[in-house]
Amino acid sequence: MSFCCYLEKCNPEKNQQRFYRIHLSHGIFNEWAVIKEWGRIGSPGTVRSSWFNDQESAYQAAELIQQKKLKRGYRSLETGNK
Repeated sequence: MSFCCYLEKCNPEKNQQRFYRIHLSHGIFNEWAVIKEWGRIGSPGTVRSSWFNDQESAYQAAELIQQKKLKRGYRSLETGNK
């Protein structure tokens, strides 16, 4: 099971051109990370990671983040959920 998504939010009236990327990564000590990157389209983003003990917890956290962003007006451009 893997998770990867890329979201964008463009609103010319408010000069908003944002992106949000979420993906899962497996660590060397059997832990899992949800890696989030966000920022203005065309510029380097801010990267943060949250660590989890198992893949299922990480997957659920990534899906929750994606759902919250979609509710805030982001739209999905690429998704790689398996």
